[in-house]
Amino acid sequence: MQQRDVEILASNAGRMVGTPGHEAARAYITERLIQIGIKGYDEGSHELPYQRDGGSFVNVVGCIPGENRELPAVLLGAHYDTCGPYPGADDNAAAIAVLLSIAEQLKDMDLEREIILAFFDGEEPPNLIGPAMGSIRFYEDHLKGDIHCAIIMDLIGHDVPVPGLADLLFVTGMESDPGLEPLVRRSEPRAGLSLVPTLNSYVGDMSDHHVFRANRLPYLFLTCGRWEHYHRDTDTPEKLSYTKIKATTKYLLDIAVLACSTQLNGPFEGYDTTQTEAYFLRKNVQPALERLGLKMDLDSRRSIDQLANLMMTHFNL
Repeated sequence: MQQRDVEILASNAGRMVGTPGHEAARAYITERLIQIGIKGYDEGSHELPYQRDGGSFVNVVGCIPGENRELPAVLLGAHYDTCGPYPGADDNAAAIAVLLSIAEQLKDMDLEREIILAFFDGEEPPNLIGPAMGSIRFYEDHLKGDIHCAIIMDLIGHDVPVPGLADLLFVTGMESDPGLEPLVRRSEPRAGLSLVPTLNSYVGDMSDHHVFRANRLPYLFLTCGRWEHYHRDTDTPEKLSYTKIKATTKYLLDIAVLACSTQLNGPFEGYDTTQTEAYFLRKNVQPALERLGLKMDLDSRRSIDQLANLMMTHFNL
């Protein structure tokens, strides 16, 4: 079903705000949530419209009630609009498909906390980090209650274009709360995915996790980074790795369930993640680098800084 979701959403016309493709995507996501049996977030409604900067937008949000309504919710989110008239298979139909699949699996679980499933509008430029950004509008205008942890996905459907590192999934935000470190360690994928926890400061607030970080809330951001088809008309469904998408779905399910039972008491960004980052880098990245003739001792913040710079400049991630 995931590939079908991607193919339906990733039309050639794209999902740019205000276009027929955008309206069709919104309607499709809403209908899928209803079919799955996910209740609407706001008085039974899945669609949360808003007006900003002369434009009309709609966040699509569902929820799965938890056993304890007094506890802050875990939010799982991904944006559904595209930057321009592009198919947007990786950006961000793949993440939408993962979120819909997660909804099907979570709805029958007995979880302590409410799960919010948020399909955000207005993430792409010119709305990114602006007042029309869907995640900002949801947080400031529609959110009921508190957020325990937000887990955001963007650009998760492609193989990383570095020899030997195709199955990497980058995770930023572990530094936002000390309780996230054991969660990331315990949920390490067993097959099909190699995890690289890293600092959000290396890439910046490139997606919907921004509003949660800015409000000093625990968050994780999942991404495979940018690739050659980013914001281009070549970002089409057949170029994605559906094996990787399936593995990412399992990983998100694991961390979502763990997040519901993990204590996150702060301090915000008061945790040194160097040792955990180094562990995953030595395991999942260093062997491939050595095969490329690059020898690095990944055991300090300085060496990790150097690797991050290499990945972003030489490999253009």
